[in-house]
Amino acid sequence: MVKKKSQPKKRKTKRKKRVDYKLQILKIISGFFVLLSLVIMAGVLAHHFLQKPPGFMDLSPATLQNTHNAHDTQPAFEIFPKEKSAGLAPRLNYYPVTGNSAPKVAIIIDDLGYDRKIADKFLKLDRKLTFSILPFAPYRKSITEAIHKKGFEIMLHLPLEPNEFPKVNPGPGALLVSMTPARFISQLEQDIASVPYIKGVNNHMGSRITTMTPKMNQIFSVLKNKGLFFIDSRTTSATICKKSAASGNIPFAQRDIFLDHVQNEKFIRKQFQHLLKIAEHKGTAIGICHPHQITYEVIRQILPEFEKKVELVPASSLVKTTG
Repeated sequence: MVKKKSQPKKRKTKRKKRVDYKLQILKIISGFFVLLSLVIMAGVLAHHFLQKPPGFMDLSPATLQNTHNAHDTQPAFEIFPKEKSAGLAPRLNYYPVTGNSAPKVAIIIDDLGYDRKIADKFLKLDRKLTFSILPFAPYRKSITEAIHKKGFEIMLHLPLEPNEFPKVNPGPGALLVSMTPARFISQLEQDIASVPYIKGVNNHMGSRITTMTPKMNQIFSVLKNKGLFFIDSRTTSATICKKSAASGNIPFAQRDIFLDHVQNEKFIRKQFQHLLKIAEHKGTAIGICHPHQITYEVIRQILPEFEKKVELVPASSLVKTTG
């Protein structure tokens, strides 16, 4: 009689089923990890491509309309142009001072509005400095009120688009090339309204817009209607502001030298010597500096001697209409 071999077959079938079951589990686990890897990779790629570049400025209408609501971070002070002779502007028809009158010098403190303490330090010098305030800066109102009570001159430091935009953000209230004429004028009106007591305007950055006649003509048309003067900070040698101001009959001047674009005491002192030489040759000079502690210290120390050689005047004293 032949014995049946059914029992080994059953054991073999069960073993095969167990192997197949394990393979299915491994496939499910492998599939899960593959899916998880794809999700993680997709997240990384999305973050990379959607991340805003440094200095990015949201240009949506809603953001631009409310740009002053959440900008408490101090914008970059300036993008300083490359100039010869340690910051001297191009030679501007210098001539000897005649008579016994002292040369007149205006010193503009730019980029105020983000640090009340440093503004108070400059104000307590009790000198005829000119204070230029950024629109929508968090402390602009308290600073302008303090300056106004002292009787010193206030300007709007108007942010204009630089060549480096959007990598470099000129800050809240900036006038941009991409704006429609109506939006451009509307933003300018808001900027002017944001800083009380202003007598004039000078540009913050603006190496691109100050080379564009149509844009500057728009700006000057508004300034003329409001009786405001304009001082060109000269952030580019290609500026057309002087010509445009003349054609618009706008009271105008331009800075002669930046005083503190290198934060070094020796350098700042040297720049003040350049400012003095310009004033002695032209009869007038305009210097621009910024609310740095080292700048304050140098000005505090040198002003007594400096004022023996020049007369400090408000910036409005040095503007003139050439049209």
